[in-house]
Amino acid sequence: MAPRPNWKGYLKLSLVSCPVALYPATSTSQRIRFNILNRETGNRIRNEVVDAETGEPVPQEDRVKGYQFEKGEYVLVEEDELDNVALESTHTIDIEQFVPMSEVDRIYLDESYYLVPQDEMGQEAFAVIREAMKKDDLVGLARVVIYRREHLLLLAPRGKGMMGTALRYKTEVRAEKDYFDEIKDIKVAPDMLKLAVQILDSKKGHFDPAKFEDRYENALMELIKAKRAGKKPPVISEAKPSNVINLMDALRRSAKGGGKDSRQGAARKSNGRKRAAPKRKVRKAS
Repeated sequence: MAPRPNWKGYLKLSLVSCPVALYPATSTSQRIRFNILNRETGNRIRNEVVDAETGEPVPQEDRVKGYQFEKGEYVLVEEDELDNVALESTHTIDIEQFVPMSEVDRIYLDESYYLVPQDEMGQEAFAVIREAMKKDDLVGLARVVIYRREHLLLLAPRGKGMMGTALRYKTEVRAEKDYFDEIKDIKVAPDMLKLAVQILDSKKGHFDPAKFEDRYENALMELIKAKRAGKKPPVISEAKPSNVINLMDALRRSAKGGGKDSRQGAARKSNGRKRAAPKRKVRKAS
């Protein structure tokens, strides 16, 4: 069953429009989450909203948003005042411009949504806009308000629907020169570059997300299973990469597959040490 849409409104291109809905394209609901408990009683801990000065609990009706314009000085803003700050893009995704996807720097890409037509009458208009973008290999730039915040939205054809990707604003992207300026300009020797390219070629493939598992999530589940069974929690042991003393030698060995063998050997040694370690008493989970 599809989740509830984050937004409903109209997709508009010049005088053509159709009712649409935005659905979240990704989810983190399957991730393991922990509750905070009282170690002594095993009961869950409840967080309370309290006054920072008096320490007294503040009921819901007395809570209000405030913007700090000077230290300790706030402008109070009511919920209905926020609702009244109406933006033109509140109920309409108006496509303002079409650009080649290659011109959109990936650093601006944020959360993605599926854009879906909402009634039979709008299907044809939706298809016309989608197919026109597909034919000219263009993506659309529009604006949409989600949870009161206006987002710049990149629209692209995707199968029978469209994908809308929220874009970060220029002010939200940090300047790379602040981080890269101190990196030295190094001219790479041709023989080193050739070996590095050889290593890349040996690892070349095609992107398949099914090949990659969330190893941390799997490790958490193994930990939980062990605790429930009263067994010793597993310990992940990974050999640290050694410092490169001779870069050319390291490249040659990597090109021959030596890097993989050395890591496996280190892992075997690590496993050997782990098995030889003395057993420790483990407190069983209650």
